Amino acid sequence: MPTPVLQVQHLVKRFGEFIAVNDISFDIGPGEILGLLGPNGAGKTTTIQMLLGVVTPTSGSIRMFDLDLATNREEILRQVNFCSTYVALPQALTVEENLWVIARLYGLSYIQEQIDDIVKRLEMEEFRYKVTRKLSSGQSTRLGLAKAFLTKPKILFLDEPTASLDPDIAQKIRSFLKEERRSSGLSVLYTSHNMHEMEEMTDRIIFLQRGKIVAEGTAQEIAARFGQVDLEEVFVKLAREK
Repeated sequence: MPTPVLQVQHLVKRFGEFIAVNDISFDIGPGEILGLLGPNGAGKTTTIQMLLGVVTPTSGSIRMFDLDLATNREEILRQVNFCSTYVALPQALTVEENLWVIARLYGLSYIQEQIDDIVKRLEMEEFRYKVTRKLSSGQSTRLGLAKAFLTKPKILFLDEPTASLDPDIAQKIRSFLKEERRSSGLSVLYTSHNMHEMEEMTDRIIFLQRGKIVAEGTAQEIAARFGQVDLEEVFVKLAREK
């Protein structure tokens, strides 16, 4: 069995007396799309922040590419990227300028060619020279995705990547992601509140509730475990439990 590209062991994060993430363990294999699912407040964002090195775990370990994140942060994060509908890039720069900044920060070569390629693939030509603060929510989302894919990461953390997109563009983004996974072996941690999207996109899902993993498996396996028809019914059932 291939070595996982991401290994999380007994991860805990406390904020005072509050336990946001409570002893979770999981891994992601090469080329795997792992869904991270749960209601608001379940611990998804805190988990991703720890994986990005933005928040320090209270205890537990995170390894990527068989290296410990705590002691190899710079080497690891050069191979990682992140996109969230809720995180904005500098608003005074144009789309093109923002992509240039990211490319320089990551030390990319042939920057203009790579920007041209990602702009074309994400259908951003019509707003590539627009100031970022004037973008629509859907355009901002595509800029975030362009930023994430531009650096050709080996692991990508996607936090509701299609939340602000119309159905046509959302489907194109999902197809784009599948092709990237197929062609480059990209591994992805994927969150969404669109249950049909989670069923379509993920190989496995871990379901968080109050900081703990309460279910793990394919969408069909999780639905069967809870005696529900599909993932959406499982989500509603667990979200309403006290």
